[in-house]
Amino acid sequence: MTEDFVDVGVLPCTLDGGVAARAAIGLVVLGIDQTMELEFRRLMPLDGVGLYATRVFCDNEITPETLRAIGPRIAPGTELIMPGQHLDVVAFGCTSATMTLGEEAVFAEIRKVRPGIACTTPITAAFAAFQAMGARRIGVLTPYAPEVNAIVRQYLDSHGVKVAAFGTWNKVLDPEAARISLDSVEEGVARLAAATPLDAVFVSCTSIRLSERIEQIERRAGLPVTSSDHAMAWHCLRLAGVNDTVPGAGRLFDLTLEGARAAA
Repeated sequence: MTEDFVDVGVLPCTLDGGVAARAAIGLVVLGIDQTMELEFRRLMPLDGVGLYATRVFCDNEITPETLRAIGPRIAPGTELIMPGQHLDVVAFGCTSATMTLGEEAVFAEIRKVRPGIACTTPITAAFAAFQAMGARRIGVLTPYAPEVNAIVRQYLDSHGVKVAAFGTWNKVLDPEAARISLDSVEEGVARLAAATPLDAVFVSCTSIRLSERIEQIERRAGLPVTSSDHAMAWHCLRLAGVNDTVPGAGRLFDLTLEGARAAA
C-alpha cells in the first residue's frame, strides 16, 4: 500500500425517494418511433417523476396487418420495464394499433405482466382529454393512409366522439410521419379549425411532434389542441396522481381528470 492512498471504508448514507419519488411511469414505445420519448420528456419536466421506456418491434409500414401484429409483443415489452420495481402507470404508445386491437385488448396484454396496474393508450388519453376539456365537436388530423383512417373514424364514431372535421397527410411509412414539420402541423390544425366550429383538435399518431409549439398552434387555431403523445403524457401524470400544471404545455395541462375516462 502506497503512502498517498487512504481507504476511508464504508461511508454512511441515507436513502431518499429516488428519481421516481412522486410517480413511476412505464412507456411501451414502437421500435421505429422517433418522437414519443422526446415529447414526453418535454411535457414532464417535473422532479420526482420517473419515465421508463421499452421498445417493441414493428414494421415501417402502417397497415391494419402490421398494426395487428404488434398485439402479442406488448406483454413481453412491458415485462422489460423495471422488473420487480413499482410502477404507477403503464402507457402503450401506438394510436392506430390501439384502435385496431381495441383498448381492452391492449390493457389485457399489459396486465398479463403488471396485474391491476393503471393503463393508458393515446386514444384512451384523448378520450379523457376531450372529457376534461368539455369538447364535443372534434377535429382529427392524421398522417395515415385511407385504410387506417377508416379504422380511426370507425373507432371514434363507435365511442361516441363527434368528428366534425378530418384531415390527413396520407403517409404509409412511419419514419415519414415523424418528419412532418411543425409548420405543417400548425397549418393543418388551423385549416381544420377554420373549416367548421370545433371544440378541440386531436392530432393522431405518436410520431407527430407538437409540444414545442403547442401554445402558438392553440393561439392560431383559437381552441384547445392535443395529440397522441401530448394527451398520453398528461393522462399518465394524472393517473399517477400528479396534478401539476406544466408551463408552456398548452391548455390541457392546466386541467385535472375530474371524472374523465380512464382505465382503472
